[in-house]
Amino acid sequence: MTLTMKREPEARTGTAESTTTTGRKRRRASHQRQGWVAHVFLLPWMLGMIAVTAGPLIASAVLAFTDYDLLTAPSFVGFDNFTRMMGDERFWASARVTGLYVLVSVPAQLAFALFLAVILDKGIRGLSLYRSAFYLPSLLGGSVAIAILWRQLFGDAGLINTVLGFFGIEADSWLQNPATAPWTLIILNVWTFGSPMVIFLAGLRQVPDELLEAAEVDGAGRVRRFWSITIPLLTPIIFLNLILQMISAFQAFTQAHVVSGGTGGPLDSTLFYTLYIYQEGFVNFDMGYAAAMAWVLLIVIAIATAGNFILSRRWVHYGDE
Repeated sequence: MTLTMKREPEARTGTAESTTTTGRKRRRASHQRQGWVAHVFLLPWMLGMIAVTAGPLIASAVLAFTDYDLLTAPSFVGFDNFTRMMGDERFWASARVTGLYVLVSVPAQLAFALFLAVILDKGIRGLSLYRSAFYLPSLLGGSVAIAILWRQLFGDAGLINTVLGFFGIEADSWLQNPATAPWTLIILNVWTFGSPMVIFLAGLRQVPDELLEAAEVDGAGRVRRFWSITIPLLTPIIFLNLILQMISAFQAFTQAHVVSGGTGGPLDSTLFYTLYIYQEGFVNFDMGYAAAMAWVLLIVIAIATAGNFILSRRWVHYGDE
């Protein structure tokens, strides 16, 4: 009797351990199956990442140190492509045009987008219709059709000069004048304000009403409330839009290519950096030099983005700070 009572706990313990081990195996097998399923669903993205992004990225890094004309095998030239840029006048011209485009069009676009977002945030009727209508330019702004339309608007006999003619103002083609041609592209980029406007509108909806009401009770006017409450709370959204639009502006290509007919003229006044890369790579068949310029652009964008992140510590305010 005593023996039997001593063995029963041992039997129960063995059964419990067996059940626990079986449960662990089942959970492990279930996790493995889930892991395989996840990898299967991720496979298209992985293949695309390797074939479309990582592969060309590595290939361009290799070609940047070669002399390659797309027809013969590339030959290694070291840093010759990078040193060549230092004396390339068109390289510096494209850098100046792109720098002007980024420094002027991005702040102007964000300011205009914020202005319209504040207006639409007042709860006007048909808000969804206005929001869709204002967002439409962002979808079409980078298209060939809009670039062709822009060329017609600012041409010698375009709509802009026609309207000015009614007021007795005579003007030549805006696109054939080196002083005005880049500004037409800047206006085109400002016109594509829809995407940042929608993001600003979402950010304005998150500003607490009680803070604005408290400031109003304290005697703060609309302008004071906007600059002291709305703008500080909106700085993370402003920073997000700044980064997104800056990177997009650095990579602008279609507008300049269509408006200038692929030449960057007149006198390289619309020669965007990406357009010059295209000319060197696919017009002059100097793919090694084009790859080197592409990597310089990548480095510049990375430095500009990192610089904005560093400076953001001084003016971007988050809710948990």
